Amino acid sequence: MDFIGANILSVSQFERGDIDRIFAVADTMVPYARREKVTRVLEGAILGNMFLEPSTRTRVSFGCAFNLLGGTVRETVGISASALAKGESLYDTARVLSGYSDVICMRHPQSGSVAEFAAASRVPVVNGGDGANEHPTQALLDLYTIRKELEGKGSSLDNFRIAMIGDLKYGRTVHSLCKLLCLFKNVQLVFVSPQELSMPEAVIEKLREAGHQVSVSDQLEQSIKHVDIVYSTRIQEERFESQEEADRYRGRFRLNRDIFTRHAEPNTVIMHPLPRDSRAEANELDSDLNEHPSLAIFRQTDNGLLVRMALFAMLLGVEDKVDQYARPITWQTRRNMV
Repeated sequence: MDFIGANILSVSQFERGDIDRIFAVADTMVPYARREKVTRVLEGAILGNMFLEPSTRTRVSFGCAFNLLGGTVRETVGISASALAKGESLYDTARVLSGYSDVICMRHPQSGSVAEFAAASRVPVVNGGDGANEHPTQALLDLYTIRKELEGKGSSLDNFRIAMIGDLKYGRTVHSLCKLLCLFKNVQLVFVSPQELSMPEAVIEKLREAGHQVSVSDQLEQSIKHVDIVYSTRIQEERFESQEEADRYRGRFRLNRDIFTRHAEPNTVIMHPLPRDSRAEANELDSDLNEHPSLAIFRQTDNGLLVRMALFAMLLGVEDKVDQYARPITWQTRRNMV
C-alpha cells in the first residue's frame, strides 16, 4: 500500500506487510509519546477532527498524536455544531474542510458515511468509526497491543487464542479486529455473547476461510479458560432501537477479579476498547481489576497514540524525518522525571 495521501477507511485495505510497516513506525514514536523528546516534523500542518458522534479517547488520541508530531488541530464535535444540521451534504462539507486541513479524521453514526465523505475530500481522511461498520485505527492499536503483550510471553500473532465477549453484533471494534486477524495464521477464536448479539456470520466465515478455528458460546467462565487474550466489549446501546432493548443485555457477561482468578490462566491479558460501562447494572469489566497486572486497557490507550502518530507520519510522508526535527523537552512532569 502507498500510504502517502491515502485514505484509511477500512482494515480491508491492508496486507500483512502494511501492518508490519505501521507497527515498525509506531515503535519509533515511543520517545515522543512518552515526552522524552519533542519533534516539530508536522509544524504548519492542520488536522481537521470531525467527530459527529460522542467520543473521548479516539478524538483526543487523534488530536494528541498530531500535536506530538508538531501539527495543529481544529475540531468539530457533534452534528448540531456542524453545517450538516442545516442540511449541508457530506460532499459539500468535505470539499470545504479539505481546503482548511491537511488530514481529516471523521466519526459518523452512519455506516459508509466516512467513505462517502472521503470520496469528496481533497486530503487524506481517516475513519474514526462509522456506525456499526468499522473502526480501523482501533483495530490497529488493538493488534499492536496484542503483539506487544504476546511478545512479552514468548508468543506471536501467528499462534494465539482470543475470546471476544459482549456485543459482537454492533461492536465495530471487534469487526475490524477480526478482519485484521485474517492476515495471520493459526488463531483460535471464541465468540461469547447472547445469541441475539452474536458475531455476524460473514465475519465468522471469513475467519474460517483464513484457516482459523472459531467457536461460539454464551458461557463466559468456560470460554476464558484456555485463551491468551480476553477482549471484552460493552453493550452498544446507541445502536439499539430502544433503551429497553439494550437493557435486556446489559450486565450479562461481567468479568471481575474473582471470575478471572478462578477460570482464566494467570497470564491471560485483559483488553477492552473503552469506554467500559462502569454503571452498577452493567459493569462488564469490574474496577476490582484496575491494579491487576493482566489488565491491559490503559496500555491499549497508550499504544493508540503510537499507532495514530505512525499513520499521520506515513500519510504525510515524514516517517523517516521525525528524528531530524527532534529536540529535548523543556518541562518536567511525573511522567518524565528521573
